Formats: sequence, C-alpha cells, structure tokens
Amino acid sequence: MLNLKKQKPLSKIIYFLFLLLILSGCWDQTKIDERAYVIAIGLDKGDNENQIKITYLITNPELSKQEGGSSNEPPREIITFQTNDLISAKDMANTVVAKEITYSQLGVFLVSEELAKDKDLIRCMYDATKDREIKRSTRFIVTKENASDFLKENQPKLETRIHKYFELILDDGIEKGYIPDSRLYGYFRITEADADLYLAIYGTTERNNSGKNHGDEDQFLAGELITEGQTNNTQFSGSAVFKEGKMVGKLNSEETRLSTILNESLNAEDMLTTFPDPFNEKYRITTRIMKKSKNKVKMNLKNGTPTIDVTIPLYIEVLSNHSMVNYAKNKEKRDYLKKYLDDRITSKFNNLVKRTQEEFKGQPFGWSLIGRKEFLTIPEYDNFDWVKTYPSMKVNISVEIKFGEFGRQSELPDLQEVRD
Repeated sequence: MLNLKKQKPLSKIIYFLFLLLILSGCWDQTKIDERAYVIAIGLDKGDNENQIKITYLITNPELSKQEGGSSNEPPREIITFQTNDLISAKDMANTVVAKEITYSQLGVFLVSEELAKDKDLIRCMYDATKDREIKRSTRFIVTKENASDFLKENQPKLETRIHKYFELILDDGIEKGYIPDSRLYGYFRITEADADLYLAIYGTTERNNSGKNHGDEDQFLAGELITEGQTNNTQFSGSAVFKEGKMVGKLNSEETRLSTILNESLNAEDMLTTFPDPFNEKYRITTRIMKKSKNKVKMNLKNGTPTIDVTIPLYIEVLSNHSMVNYAKNKEKRDYLKKYLDDRITSKFNNLVKRTQEEFKGQPFGWSLIGRKEFLTIPEYDNFDWVKTYPSMKVNISVEIKFGEFGRQSELPDLQEVRD
C-alpha cells in the first residue's frame, strides 16, 4: 500500500509534464506579416527544354490594416524566374523574397496560350495536385500573351486589393455566361475521364483594334471589345477549349454562353443579349434569357446511328423594343416573335454542335456523363468510345420558349400619336 501511495504523485508529475509538451507546440508558428501570400501563379514556356517560367503575384497582407493611414508599401509584388517544377519554386523564390512563400491564399492559376497548346502542359499541371496548399477550387485561366506579361499589365483602377479584383470580375463574368466556371478540379476530372472537352476562362491585356466594335453582338473574345476612357485593359471573355489536357481551340463569348446553357454544371443565372428586331431590321431587341429548369436529354446509343435529343427550356423577357411593337397586347405578334427567336436560337445551338463535331471532335456539354446511364457495365461504356463516336452522332436540338415580362412597363404608346 505504501509503494502505491508513493507512485501516485510520481505518475501525476509525469502526466503533467506530458501535457506541457503537447500544449506548448507553438515553436513552428509563423506570423501573418512573416509570410508572402501568393494570390496568382502564372506559367509560361521556359527558355530551356523541360523548364517552365513561373510568375508569382504576391499581395501585401498589411495593406488592409494601413488603408486608414499613409503607407509607402506597394500593394503587391511580382517576381518571374525559371524553374523545373511548381513545387521547388517556392524555395527558389525565397532567395529574392524575404518572407516565407505560401500558396494558402492562391485564387488564380494562369497559363499562357503558348504553353497551353504544348503537349507537355499536363506534366506541369499535375504538380498542382502534389502541393497541399493549392486548392482544387482555384480558378484556371488561359492568357493570350505570356502569363508574366498579363500579371504585370493588369492594373485595376477601382479595386486595389488584387485578390478581391479577381474574385469580383470572374464571379460576374461567370454569372453572365461570358466565361465558364473553370477550376483546377474540373481540368483534372475531365482530362482523366477522357470523354469530354474542358473549357477554361480566356483573358488578355492586349487590345485588338483591327476588328469592328462588337457592342451589338456577343461574338467576341477577350481583347476584341473596343472600349474608350481611363480603365484597365484586362478583359475576360470567351473560353479556351482543352482536349486530353491540351488546348485545341477557342470559343467566343456567344459560343461560351451557348455551352453554358447546354452543360448543366456550367449554368449561368441569367444573360442579357440582343437580337435583330423581326418587325424592323434597323433596330435590335434586348432580352434577358434564363433557364429555370434542367434540359431534357434523351439518348439512343445502341441502335444504328447514336442519337441525342436535347430540349432546352428558356424563359425570355423582352427589355427593349425600339420598333414600339406592343407585344403585351398583340398575341399574333407575340407568337411571331416566339417563332423567330426559336428558329434563331436553335440555329445558333446547331452551329455550335456542328463545330464541336467537325473541328474539336469532342463536346464540352457533359453529355458523356449522362450517356453512362445507357450502359449496364463500365467495360460496355468504354467500348462505346465516346470521343471517337461523338463526331458521327446525330444531335437534335429544340428550344421551348416561355415569355416573361416585356419590361417594367409592358404597354407602349403609339409613336405617331406622341409626335402629333
């Protein structure tokens, strides 16, 4: 009994010493102002074979604290250098940057168009799966110029917090359908499935002033929308098309919007667009297009020529009407407008599908995922070989239009009476 009583205090001392070792594990902590937070990573082709040129856009974490007072510290820092891979680049950067490099706040992953078209791009991209700090939800962007030049020339005017700028402009573009919601996990998932095309955001700081002003149409890519004034030159519009992990082409903003409607996983909230006025060719009508329910997709993949039938429900509001036609009260003209929009929109979808079959030999609409349900086993689906079969498939697109409001004030005055 005496030995047991002597052992109790000793065991308590050992227990408390063990707790002290656990609770005092703070030796490896790093303060916020001791870290360099990489907001964007840009990848370009290196000068040497099997090397890449990496660019870090580093934000200043102290900026938000100093906004109320004066500070001479810059809001960001940009560094570019050659490296063998994405992982070891962090340590190399610390030969120049004093603070510890971290990817924990990384929000944007950029690749130049030149590198995106290289067959070895996929080797660089899979480095991003190895680093625990790089989130799979990071946005993926392809730049027309070198990614390093893009990051240097991108100078937002209204939003000095660069991480907030990317968040706002990309979210807004995705919501309106001008760019796809492209993230790293989508690139890896679609590349590994080897059945669909992947769409990435397309952006540039270079302006193309040779073309016409596309203000009345959506058929433009980043850099082609002519603007004037004192603003940032950066534009995000359209998408880069990837097949088997490599860029094979581009879709303009209209084609990107159509792809967004066809692909349920890319669905935008609503889109404003214009059409020629069927009652007066001098004018255009502005519409808001929404999809309030899912597409109806039926497939026949086993008997004869594989067939896909897609029915797209569209809810359309007419917002401008310069020909002054009173659609709200005139059912005959309303029916004519519906038939006109049905034919025109269906034609656009058919042209896009035809282009994907003939030029890209693949589709970015997620149909292969739906098609899996048509097969009993995975080997049966694999033998079907979606990539080889899709170009010869028969695709039938139909649109079901339902009109909403004709603007806040649906009734219009008689123009002749107003002038009299």
